[in-house]
Amino acid sequence: MQPMTRIALIGAGLVGVRHIEAIKKAAGVELVAIVDTNESARQIATDNGVAFYLSINAMLEKQKPGGALISTPSNLHIEQGLECISADCPVLVEKPISTSADDALELIELGQKRGVPILVGHHRRHNPLIQSARALIDAGEIGDVRSAQGTCWLYKPDDYFDIAPWRKEKGAGPISVNLVHDVDLMRYLLGDVVRVQAAATKSARGYDNEDIAAAVLTFASGVVGTISVSDSVVSPWSWELTARENPCYPTTNQSCLLIGGSKGSLSIPDLRVWSHRDKRSWWSPISNTSFAQNFSDPLVNQIEHFADVINGKACPLVSGLEGIKTLQVVEAIQISAEQNHACDIAELG
Repeated sequence: MQPMTRIALIGAGLVGVRHIEAIKKAAGVELVAIVDTNESARQIATDNGVAFYLSINAMLEKQKPGGALISTPSNLHIEQGLECISADCPVLVEKPISTSADDALELIELGQKRGVPILVGHHRRHNPLIQSARALIDAGEIGDVRSAQGTCWLYKPDDYFDIAPWRKEKGAGPISVNLVHDVDLMRYLLGDVVRVQAAATKSARGYDNEDIAAAVLTFASGVVGTISVSDSVVSPWSWELTARENPCYPTTNQSCLLIGGSKGSLSIPDLRVWSHRDKRSWWSPISNTSFAQNFSDPLVNQIEHFADVINGKACPLVSGLEGIKTLQVVEAIQISAEQNHACDIAELG
């Protein structure tokens, strides 16, 4: 019987607590420590029967976990990741990998130098719905992909911002908080983005960030896509409300991502392919075929995948480099919206 893979959690906030629950459900994985600078998190460790530490260094002096899951604010990811990698401890870093793609390069380079795996927590890639969507695209079910359209419209209530005032600040708007997920899915399904043209509107609530943004994405493959985000629009069209991934959100039967091809189009997450029954023509009848929607918790799948990477059974689905590439697109959207011109990803380094 293979020994359990021992995981330390760094950061026991709202997202960290969700990871604790995922670790409990994951096969072959056990939580062995919680690290948090907030003394109040000690009770969470006690409730889960694991050791508690106020620093990574204190934890590493006492025990060596198989891997560490970093679930702290983004501005701490690189410093904490470097500390773990320097101790040859593989890391799964919550998204985004950093507040800056350039800053993240130091972490990636150290991981490569020491041969220590770095994974980034874009957990939606681990959802079977996305795996099925990619399989349909790769199998040519919709022909040559030509275009894509992603929508992330939702309404965050006032108390969402009041309980965490940093959410009102510049850089904490829906581009960096929400759109990063959708950008990563589009990259996973369609390949690398090479050029961005974006626009954004300042928060109608008077905050220092945007509350509406949209971008045209040009992919290396020639695909042209559009993507739109708002946290001040009431709508059923967002991953949160359509994918049934997190039970705290109400669900709808709508889609939030459309992939258009030369033979048909695919809507996600409902996995419905639309095509003409006979001749491909707007005058010809069009119908849809719904494909099976298998579901399992992507956070649990992500933890089990992390264990497989630690044990040499798999390569990272979302490597540190993949995390940087997604962050570069988000940064390009922000730059393009602020400076009102197109932004080439290559110019970001």
